[in-house]
Amino acid sequence: MSTTAEPASASPAQPAPTAKAVSTRPFGWRDKIGYMFGDFGNDFTFLLQSSFFLIFYTNVMGISAAHVGTLLFAARILDAFTDVGAGRLIDTLRPGRSGRFKPWLLRIMVPVAVAAFLMFSPFLQDGSYGVRLAWMIGTYVLWGSVFYTLINIPYGSMASVISNKPGDRASLSVFRSLGATLANLGISVILPLIVFVQINGQSELSGSRMMLAAGGCAILAIVCYLLCFVNVEERTATPPKAKADRMGFGQMMGTLVTNRALTGLIATSLFMLIAFMLLGGLMPYMLNEYFNNGQLLSVVNLVGLAPTLLLVPFASKLAKVVGKKEIGVAGMSLGVVAALVLFIVRTDSPYVFMVGYAVLMLGVSCLNILIWAFITDVIDHQEIRTGERNDATVYGLYSWARKLGQAIAGGLTGWALAWIGYQSGTGETVVQSQEVLDGIYSLATLLPAILLTVSVLALLFWYPLSKKRVDENVAILEKKHAAAAASDGSL
Repeated sequence: MSTTAEPASASPAQPAPTAKAVSTRPFGWRDKIGYMFGDFGNDFTFLLQSSFFLIFYTNVMGISAAHVGTLLFAARILDAFTDVGAGRLIDTLRPGRSGRFKPWLLRIMVPVAVAAFLMFSPFLQDGSYGVRLAWMIGTYVLWGSVFYTLINIPYGSMASVISNKPGDRASLSVFRSLGATLANLGISVILPLIVFVQINGQSELSGSRMMLAAGGCAILAIVCYLLCFVNVEERTATPPKAKADRMGFGQMMGTLVTNRALTGLIATSLFMLIAFMLLGGLMPYMLNEYFNNGQLLSVVNLVGLAPTLLLVPFASKLAKVVGKKEIGVAGMSLGVVAALVLFIVRTDSPYVFMVGYAVLMLGVSCLNILIWAFITDVIDHQEIRTGERNDATVYGLYSWARKLGQAIAGGLTGWALAWIGYQSGTGETVVQSQEVLDGIYSLATLLPAILLTVSVLALLFWYPLSKKRVDENVAILEKKHAAAAASDGSL
């Protein structure tokens, strides 16, 4: 891919570059809708992987659940380098004609879509175990550690340059969450009706249907990335500092790991995501095995997504009045209570389970729908502490932490299924014992309750950016940027 060469170091007499507003249309609905489509595109492959990867490789490809879980965990160690490296690369390159972050959407949209399709292609279903294992590892690493990283890091970083106003950024976070929810509707509500089939009274996942579904999602992802590219504008052009004036990589990483706002957000998101992704990974097993009706997964997923849709019209206003941290603490506390009630009740009715699951997801959504506005607050806090923003590097580190949470959830799901004795494979010869079914239920209720409790405590006692603190930071940066603009204009 082509990049612009890094400029030579500026001479001591030259002033450091300052952020300059780009002459463009005002921030508005077009940006919100366009940014929404960006996450819509991301989640056409991300949610496909998180919802079906484990069960596809255990039930269709015949890979051990423990081996799948190990891959999901080990790949995230690699992402510690690819995510932060991608962020640092993007921060040090000069912006192109369409901005610093937008060009990456065009560069990577086709490769990430193709990799997602290959990941769900059962071409080697009848091959040896080693060949099937190699196919799983190769396609997953290519999709997640390489291409998804190179499109997700710039996309997520883009929010900080679309607008510098907290209200606008909160709106972008809400619309990004809306895009994820709409993609989720298509993938976790509609796809189960297509990819699960009944054979001799037994619910099974069809490998051929899964491949066709992945191809459709890949095409839709490309369309959504294009819609994001043409509708979003980067309004703040921030040339990178000369190499001699920038913090070194080690120094910069030191400032990041001592940024309590960043580490607190990482801890909060890590445990919330482990709980959220664990639920997503176990739901196919809950419906397909415990309730013996995989097609009901579409209804359960719809029930789980409904709270996010209900919150969309109010989330930005609530964040402005109450505060993002405050909403997150209250919401996730509700989620903990709902998960504990489900564990104690231990219902055999999928419909009773859906009611408790809806309340649980309402609590999680209170944090999840605003999480991308949290990271822009953290980036502002980093600028106040160090004088440098490093938007993409901060986002890259945070993205890796989220991936680590997702990986731990994937690994934990696979390992836990193996621990309770889950039998991989499909057909009448594979029958799960009652102990296994009871174990699946416990994993899907008690474990999320514990994880969400840790997340609430981290947000409450570790993360420092209350509503009052965020408002103070915004005022400080407004004065700083106004002074810098006045100084730059007088030169």
